[in-house]
Amino acid sequence: MRLRNNRAAIIAGVVLSLATSVAAATDGAVRVCADPNNLPFSNSAEAGFENKLAAMVAAAFGEQVSYTWWAQRRGFIRNTLKAGKCDVVMGMPAGYDLVETTRPYYRSAYVFVTRQDRQLDLSSLLDPRLHDLTIGVHLIGDDGNNPPPAQALGNHGIVDNLRGYSIYGDYREANPPARLIEAVESGEIDVAAAWGPLGGYFAQRSPVPLTVTPIRDTERFAPQQFQFAIAMGVRKGDQALRDRLNAFIDEHRSEINALLRTYGVPLVNLPVTASGGHQ
Repeated sequence: MRLRNNRAAIIAGVVLSLATSVAAATDGAVRVCADPNNLPFSNSAEAGFENKLAAMVAAAFGEQVSYTWWAQRRGFIRNTLKAGKCDVVMGMPAGYDLVETTRPYYRSAYVFVTRQDRQLDLSSLLDPRLHDLTIGVHLIGDDGNNPPPAQALGNHGIVDNLRGYSIYGDYREANPPARLIEAVESGEIDVAAAWGPLGGYFAQRSPVPLTVTPIRDTERFAPQQFQFAIAMGVRKGDQALRDRLNAFIDEHRSEINALLRTYGVPLVNLPVTASGGHQ
């Protein structure tokens, strides 16, 4: 009888522990992992489109938003989502292997950003003028993991006229990646090759009129990709939250698209599956 009672106590303890864990994870807050200094995506003033999207999710769930702030660079997922400090990252490449991703809620592309008064009308990676223009690109690190435009231009023999701008930059300044677009404004460079949401947002707010054009003629640089679908990310195995977020995305696509457009995000149509959903 004592053994049976002990087993019952153990089972009760496990059930209580699980219930406590579930309560902690669903305590009336959508717990978001985010960068406090990374517009147009997020910042501590909650002015980014991922902040606005998190607020939309929370409203739909009848909950509040709480944030764990961490610079979005090496170690971000390990120190936030995997550490259990928060439950969702609002912007992750679809299929990113460190997290469980939802269905994508938008797709965007790398773009060229130029001054309107230069009338360069650049859109193609094969434009011969790229050999002579000063081109700014973001650099991520020294491990070869730089953005597609940097790698493609280098492979195309365009090296001496490339100017690298760290995507991490000086974190004491607001929105370090914006320095690339500011270099176009000032005339420091002729053209920037930037990730669409970043280029579109800062061009939209530039005191100097800028032109933003999706980069085309990228096929010859395969398997490099220049368009990416973006999803939300949760911890591996958290299918319950993933499914709730999938339902939100399906039900609010028009509102999400409208939000992204107000931030100048260049949108590319998402592929539609046979069932009518989005890949």
